[in-house]
Amino acid sequence: MSDRIEKFKYEGDKKTGRLDKFLVTCLPEFSRARLQGLIEGGFVSINGVPAKKSGQALDKGYEVEVRVPPPVPSGLTGENIPLDIIYENDDLIVVNKPAGMVVHPAAGHASGTLVNAVLGYDPDMEGIGGEERPGLVHRLDKETSGLIVLAKNERSHNWLQEQFRLRKVEKTYLALVDGKPPTPVGRVEASIGRDPSHRKKMAIMTPGKGREAVSEYITLETFKEHTLLEFHPHTGRTHQIRLHCEFLGCPIVGDSVYGKRKFTVDIDRHFLHAFRLKIILPNEKEPRTFEADLPDELKRVLEDVRRLE
Repeated sequence: MSDRIEKFKYEGDKKTGRLDKFLVTCLPEFSRARLQGLIEGGFVSINGVPAKKSGQALDKGYEVEVRVPPPVPSGLTGENIPLDIIYENDDLIVVNKPAGMVVHPAAGHASGTLVNAVLGYDPDMEGIGGEERPGLVHRLDKETSGLIVLAKNERSHNWLQEQFRLRKVEKTYLALVDGKPPTPVGRVEASIGRDPSHRKKMAIMTPGKGREAVSEYITLETFKEHTLLEFHPHTGRTHQIRLHCEFLGCPIVGDSVYGKRKFTVDIDRHFLHAFRLKIILPNEKEPRTFEADLPDELKRVLEDVRRLE
């Protein structure tokens, strides 16, 4: 596949007087960071001379040429792994991920991941959004089941990234917890960072440290020893809902990292499921809502808890 060549002429708009701002208007399918990378990589020239920097000033009549190289092959192998596809179009795919499946290859998980499965289903997604994690715009923990969306082209990847960055995506999770939260409905604002004592874990940080993490929750059902909660995370920090449940004093049932050492129900994964995703798709104005029902193993656990009450 050869490089894509795009040529533009700057007409003197003061709002786009620097190179990177001008290119954002010319190539809206690319993020500003991606375009800055092309400039720094020598893929952009002004009047036939390689651009010096992203903020280089343009004068009226300047001709700008952009050479867009084809996506870098990821080196990842597509695998014939069944996918529960909730929705698909030319821009994206919404998948109901099962518990136990890692989202992308990493140390100790070189194969069998969601990315391997998606590349097996659609090899053209290789290289979209970056060679290590083609198509990904958000993640789910290995043992968390539910909805995850992946982009099928650069324009869609940029659009979806912006939707998540601007917090326009509404995510809804279902969590069964030990005990109950302090109030039936509430909001948690507790920053999250890497646990200094356990580098593979995250932790709630003291004020002024870590990254902002905000969640809201609603009680759906109350049992003698457990509570079924609906969570709405407003940020997307690693292990956010699991940590916020621990912070509230009601850890997620079956969470071997942040929960009780001895599980209170018969379960072999944590009870956390990405149930609903509300998002505006590329080229659409109104949001769409996608849902994935609780998997059978979590339905069984919930039935057992209800029966014991």
